[in-house]
Amino acid sequence: MRHNRAVNHLGRQSGHRKAMLANMASSLILKKRITTTEAKAKALKPYLEPLVTKSKEDTTHSRRVVFSYLKDKEATAELFRTIAPKVADRPGGYLRILHTGFRQGDAAEMVLVEFVDFNEAALASGKKEAKKTTRRSRAKKAEAAPAAEAPAAEAPAAEAPAAE
Repeated sequence: MRHNRAVNHLGRQSGHRKAMLANMASSLILKKRITTTEAKAKALKPYLEPLVTKSKEDTTHSRRVVFSYLKDKEATAELFRTIAPKVADRPGGYLRILHTGFRQGDAAEMVLVEFVDFNEAALASGKKEAKKTTRRSRAKKAEAAPAAEAPAAEAPAAEAPAAE
């Protein structure tokens, strides 16, 4: 039984696991999306989301705390400079895990981990859905367009005799 076993050890000792999660978090911060196994992604989410929440408050102490987890100066700077302002109004849930299929060699479940606010495709599709129209409204626009063109065609003809 696994009573009170909250951490997935991922088949690694604690030092290796912490280093792996720090490297994955740094890669995700710098590249905005990574592909990994489902188990590692589920372990990464509770590791990185508190760091993103901590980065919303840009103080020396919060930078040092985040750096102690990430151990990467560029990733820490990117988190505070780019990611934190973009997720400032989001109350949590900064990461998205999308299933992509199975790995060829060992059939491990592969996922795509990305920041929610940095997916341009999803943001663009969300805007397109807002402009959705129905077939009925398009038909009315199509009928109105020829009617609008007809008076415009007659107006130059009416002006021509007046000019002569």
